[in-house]
Formats: sequence, C-alpha cells, structure tokens
Amino acid sequence: MVPSSSLSRRNVLGPVTQLDIVNRIIAPDGFPRSTVLAGGTFPGPLIQATKVRHSSTSINVVNHLNDTSMNTTTSVHWHGISQRKSNWADGTAFVSQCPIKSNRSFLHQFNAQDQAGTFWYHSHLSAQYCDGLRGPLVIYDPEDPLAHLYDVDDENTVITLSDWYHLPSPQLYLPPFNANATLINGLGRYSGGPMSPLAVINVQYGKRYRFRIIGASCDPWFNFTIDGHPMTVIETDGIETQPVVVDSLPVFAGQRYSVVVTADQIVGNYWIRALSSHANQTFGGGKSSAILRYDGAPVQDPTTQPGLYVLPYDENDIQPLVSPGAPGIPEPGKADVNINLVPGLANGQYTMNGVPFNNPPIPLLLQILSGAVHPSQLLPSGSVYELPLDKVIELSIPATELTPGGALGGPHAMHLHGHTFDVIRGPGSSTFNFANPIRRDTVSLGLQAHDDNVTIRFVTDNPGPWFFHCHTDFHLNHGFAVVMAEAPTETQENEVVPGKVFLPEPSRRLIAVF
Repeated sequence: MVPSSSLSRRNVLGPVTQLDIVNRIIAPDGFPRSTVLAGGTFPGPLIQATKVRHSSTSINVVNHLNDTSMNTTTSVHWHGISQRKSNWADGTAFVSQCPIKSNRSFLHQFNAQDQAGTFWYHSHLSAQYCDGLRGPLVIYDPEDPLAHLYDVDDENTVITLSDWYHLPSPQLYLPPFNANATLINGLGRYSGGPMSPLAVINVQYGKRYRFRIIGASCDPWFNFTIDGHPMTVIETDGIETQPVVVDSLPVFAGQRYSVVVTADQIVGNYWIRALSSHANQTFGGGKSSAILRYDGAPVQDPTTQPGLYVLPYDENDIQPLVSPGAPGIPEPGKADVNINLVPGLANGQYTMNGVPFNNPPIPLLLQILSGAVHPSQLLPSGSVYELPLDKVIELSIPATELTPGGALGGPHAMHLHGHTFDVIRGPGSSTFNFANPIRRDTVSLGLQAHDDNVTIRFVTDNPGPWFFHCHTDFHLNHGFAVVMAEAPTETQENEVVPGKVFLPEPSRRLIAVF
C-alpha cells in the first residue's frame, strides 16, 4: 500500500534529497537543550520511498555542526539497508568511511533493491545519536502481500520510541545511563517538569492502521502497549511475517515492527504506553506516553487503564511470511563457519572474545580497497573476522552478565550491518529452530539468568566490512563490536566508490585516489 499523502507534507522527504545536520535548541519534554538534529527536527524527517527495482536513493548529508559541547563531525547510517555493492554508503564511521567534518558533505547513493519495510537512520559516530540525530526511513511496497490486513499506512502511522537526556552525550559516556524522559514521536514529559504536549495519533472508527514502530533508543528497551487495543505483528526489521496477535511488544534499540491495530473501541482517547527498562519508570502525569485519539473525541488526556496483557510477544513464535528456513545443515555448529562471540566487560570497556573494538586509524573499507595488507592484518587487531564468500555463517553469542567479567547492562541488542539473519536460537529458548525461525537484523541476547545463548545464521553473499555491535550506543562507544570482513578479495574487485573519499592524513600515503 502506498502512502496516502504527498511528499509535500512538512518533515517528509523523498529518496533523492539533502539532509542537513544542524545544532538547534529544542525542548521536546519541556527542558531546553542544544542538540544534533537531522533537518532541524526531532525525530528527523521521515525519508520515504517506494519499492521499485533499479530505483536509486541519493541522500546528500551536509554537516553544519558548530556546537563544541558535542561532536562536530558526524556520519549517518541507514539502519537495515543491505547496501549491496555499496558498502561505502553504509555511513559507519571508521568502518566504511571517515567522519564528515563540519562544513563538509557526503553523498550517499544506493539501491535498496528488493527491500521494503520499516527502517531508520541515525548517527554512527560515538554516542552522537543520543543528542538527537535519528529519524525514520520507510520503503513502501505497492505489492505488499499483507496489504489486505490494513487500510491506512502513511507518515502519520510511523511511531518512534526514544530515550531523552538533558545532558549532551559526551557527559554521558559512563554509567549509570538514566534517561530524563521517554519520547514518543519526539514528545514526552519528565519528572518534575511541565505538562508538555504529547504526541497524538488520530484514528477513525472502523479503520485498520499499520503502525510502524521504531526502537530509536540509545540505551533502554521499551514495552509498547495501546490501552484496549491488541496488535497484530506483520513485520520485523523489514521482513514480512505470518500475522501474530499480541497485546504487548518489547522493542529493543534498533528494532522495528509493523503492527495492525483496528480502531474498534468506543470513540475516545486511549493511552499509548512505552515503559522503559530503566529503573523507577512511571506513567504518572502522562510520562512515557502518547495519545491514540478517535475522530470526534475531546482534546484531553486519556483516563484509560493498562490491561492485563495476556498475549505477550514471544520472539520464538514469529515466522517469516516468505522463504522461511535457516540456511545450511539443520544442526547446531554445522554451518560452514561457526564463531562463538563471548561478550565481556573489563577496565570500563566492553569486549568480544576479550577484545574491545577501538576505532582504527583508517576505515576498514579503505584498508581493504588499498590491498596494502593481508586481511589477517586488518585493524583493529582482534576485532576483524574474515569470512569467505557464499558460505553459511553461524554466530553464537551467550549472555554473560552473571559471569565475572561478563557484559553487564543487558539484555544487549545486537545489530548486523549488511544482512538480515535467521535467529535459530532466540532469547528465552533452549531449543533450535531451523525450519521457520524469525528473520531480522537486530536481536536481543536475552539474559544469562535465563541460560540464553542466542544463535544466528546468514550467508556471505554481500562482500564488504560489516559492523556487528551492541545497539546500546553507550556500550558500542565503549568497544562492544566486531567487524565481519566479508569476502575481502571480492570487495576489492567489486566495490566502486564514486566521487571523493574522506581520508585521514595517514591514509593518503597508503591509498590511491579513486
């Protein structure tokens, strides 16, 4: 179903556009602070496109930042876009590119090919997106096989969930990470603050709405509910699913869902709730909330109460609608390449297999393209895993928060760039599912208290260096990442980097001009 309103609507951009990154003072919860914003708004403009074969996206990111209390360089990542043959456009600082300097720009050009669904974009430099640089990205499918389930799907049914901090991110690098407010579609209230306006989603009685929910969080996960309204899950991270009815939905940082909600209750106002996993959270005074408002209802805060929640979301019940099944031999450890990645925490840095990720002096992609070093010598040492082309990869990542030196602060949500993957053992499960596991690009690792050992599979059919990291931005900033260097030789042969490439001074002696 195509969006019902035109691209001329304010704060909606098309697939060929300019995205200005600016500093601006805003007060989304009533507390004014300087921020880093895409397009001058929070969340940033909705970028929307339509699934069309061979259609290109061209987004020129222009850096106007000058507030030195925060980072003045930047990068923008298109979360969930596979970037086939365009790893250079992935927007990942120190992996696919250098940060964009102030008063400079970077033109991202890519073809999303057969992808459709709910995505988002955000800064991929330090913890900068916690300062506000995050926004929705939706690719609509004119031939959506689930379109018969809903009537409305447009820019007004996109819902972003985010934590909000009154301090700039450079002052938040060390725990505890306690958000001042939860914002839904960029609005919220904080304890001791004013009764600031809340986001309102308007519905018409009898219609069915596809709500696209985006976990644009820096740290916590959110339990998402709508008073009196069950939800039918039909998409996870850009993958259509068999419909499953739930009444509560855990949304981790980086995750996206589409749910269908029928406006079939008495005309009125109903609370939309997103309770953060941070301590001491409350709905009192409209905190952590937005409003579902029926046409004809009075303009006032709801008085509805939360339900009993008898249909909780279970990750292990979700199945892909199209081409279900994990690749490779359907036995644990029988993929072509099997890697166990053990998270840890030592000396204030998160580690994977004992090694923290530290930004290399030269982005990984440029190291590979130069051909100057063998893939085994790629930097940062110990954080780069070379993978062969067209092989089945199995990654097992145990939760470790109870182990001495384990990765505290979980559940951690792990995101793989360049791929979706099949979760053959999900959080909360002790069994493996190879026949029809959930497919997505960001998965919770669960908890060691539940004996969780999340295991995923994917096929190396997309050459390039791809980041695999915890999507808690503060954890990533402290080393919780590795790089999957997929088919380095084929990357050298096939990756075409147009125009100028941002190179730090040392790399100019190493890498020729393209």
